[in-house]
Amino acid sequence: MSELRWNPLLDEWVITATHRQERTFLPPKDYCPLCPTRDDRFPTEVPAGDFEIVTFENRFPSLQRHPPEPAVVDSLLYRTRPAAGVCEVVLFTPDHEATLADLGVTHLDQLIQVWTDRYQELGSLDYVDYVYIFENKGEVIGVTLRHPHGQIYAFPYIPPLVRRELDACAKHTARTGQCLLCDVLSEELADGRRVVWQNDTFVAVVPFYARWPYEIHLLPRAHLLSLSDFTATNRRDLAWILKVILRKYDGLFGFSFPYVMAMHQRPTDGGDHSTYHFHIEFYPPYRSRDRLKYLAGCESGAGTFINDTLAEEKAAELRKAPPREGEEVR
Repeated sequence: MSELRWNPLLDEWVITATHRQERTFLPPKDYCPLCPTRDDRFPTEVPAGDFEIVTFENRFPSLQRHPPEPAVVDSLLYRTRPAAGVCEVVLFTPDHEATLADLGVTHLDQLIQVWTDRYQELGSLDYVDYVYIFENKGEVIGVTLRHPHGQIYAFPYIPPLVRRELDACAKHTARTGQCLLCDVLSEELADGRRVVWQNDTFVAVVPFYARWPYEIHLLPRAHLLSLSDFTATNRRDLAWILKVILRKYDGLFGFSFPYVMAMHQRPTDGGDHSTYHFHIEFYPPYRSRDRLKYLAGCESGAGTFINDTLAEEKAAELRKAPPREGEEVR
């Protein structure tokens, strides 16, 4: 069963997807459903091993192309909707032991092209208002399959956090005539202390308003709205900065760093949204080498994050982490 239920208190939709309780949970490597099929008697999601990147629809989707009718008849207060949408899995590589940080820049460039293709195709569906591309990395994040992969959710509505960003951007433009994230980037560059790395197209910062200790935002210098606006040079520069930032995360404490990578871009609902600005946000749960940041009472119950570190200090730590300026990144 999969359906949408309206939360009147928070003015937002909740996805109810009971069948996801049955999804595969941390299988051993020999039985990984995302590895290429080795024995036809035990088929996996990928029948052949000669691939670089693969996408397919999630076997346990939160949103479905042909969803069932809701299990409960709605009321004026408790509204329901079929959970129409698409959930896809993106396999980054056939190598079970690799991570996104291990892949070469050319491979990452190809991945960005795949993301662009999926954004455009899924966004063209008349029931899809927002295409959300993301990666959950690490068991502490809640990953249930260890094989390197990301996901794409094609929503029938604009998710609440993105909606808040859209509203903030529109208000800022109405008040100042400027793009909010262009102004944020100008302020970060002028200050400099929170900049982690940069190239001709992108700047990586621990933002002034970071909620997670090692949170990083990747912001394009130009006012790009979505992956569809990227040139070949933009894609290559994004691949480079992704490689550097992911390597820095792994080099920070000397182990493979878990995180959520969230791509924020223009909705596909047909609206203007010209005041929005493409960006990628990383939320790593570690606050020190051996301590995690948990979303406890203030974050979960009040919706207010408490960051017990300074963004300026965390950015300095990340700047010093390998790879450093001038070190080769392949």
